[in-house]
Amino acid sequence: MTSAIAIIPARSGSKSIIDKNLVLLGGHPLIAYSIAAAKLSHSIDRVLVSTDSERYAEIARKYGAEIPFMRPDELSNDLATDIGFMQHAMDWFDDNEPETPEYWVHLRPTTPLRNPVQIDNALDMIYARSEATALRSAFPCAESPFKWFRHSSEGFLMSLTSEETDLDRFNMPRQMYPKVFVPDGYVDIVRRSFVARTGLLHGDKVIGFTSPVCTEVDSQEELQRLEYEVATHGSPLLDYLQKVK
Repeated sequence: MTSAIAIIPARSGSKSIIDKNLVLLGGHPLIAYSIAAAKLSHSIDRVLVSTDSERYAEIARKYGAEIPFMRPDELSNDLATDIGFMQHAMDWFDDNEPETPEYWVHLRPTTPLRNPVQIDNALDMIYARSEATALRSAFPCAESPFKWFRHSSEGFLMSLTSEETDLDRFNMPRQMYPKVFVPDGYVDIVRRSFVARTGLLHGDKVIGFTSPVCTEVDSQEELQRLEYEVATHGSPLLDYLQKVK
């Protein structure tokens, strides 16, 4: 039985950057980086791409992914949810494969620069916690949101978490506030048995995996930042990508 399978969502519609999942970074499409990270993981047995586009599928196959099915249009529009494409993929396995993997590693193409070792570490964490319903990655927030403000109806600053307008107590050192983590797309892991039982993706016993600070591509500025990072620091994925190219 396959213990862990990577699934990479890559629908063709994108408004912030046209065909964002195929935009080039260091000479390779974004989707290729997620495929490479999964292929270089020691714990992932198969790498799938869920897409509605034959063009995307052709490129994904070139970099080593499987596309055993095409995603339906109703699961590929702007309102499509993660549970939708994930459930579709799991149901396909139930109907077409001898076994359906228990652990599904969700790797978003818009978070391209991963270290495969971190994926293995995340899988080790969830393997060790049988009661866990899922795992989600996040990195430590540099500035505590407990020190952030919003505007009251009168136009005065007030606490982000209450109606309090006396702001002096929010001048305490950062270390005095709870540690806060920013969710990212570095690596999420869901369990087939939990999804099948509840119809939910993550549940209420989600392991928090602390990932490196990472840049996600939602704008041209973020893409430029990643281009600079690849050009100056490289990536452990580039050897794999260059061999494919």
